[in-house]
Amino acid sequence: MTTNNIFSIKSSVHLNFSDSQLRDMAYNSFLPEMKKLQTKRSKVTMEKSNETLLFKIESTDITAFRASISDIISLGKIVESTLKLSNH
Repeated sequence: MTTNNIFSIKSSVHLNFSDSQLRDMAYNSFLPEMKKLQTKRSKVTMEKSNETLLFKIESTDITAFRASISDIISLGKIVESTLKLSNH
């Protein structure tokens, strides 16, 4: 990621689930939103591993990084609420 700033940010967020079926449900819920997480200032990728969803974030500035983290948390809260409603 090219930047004119004096630094860039690379980080990851791991969402751990009790089993791979729940992870897959969350993955499928996040998938349509992944395009929205791609901006000129921040790129987010998502991978499945065991019972974990791994989000890798690369941002050119702290504001873009914060926005990406906020979007992941917001989507995670929706998935969590949906799973609770479905009694998983």
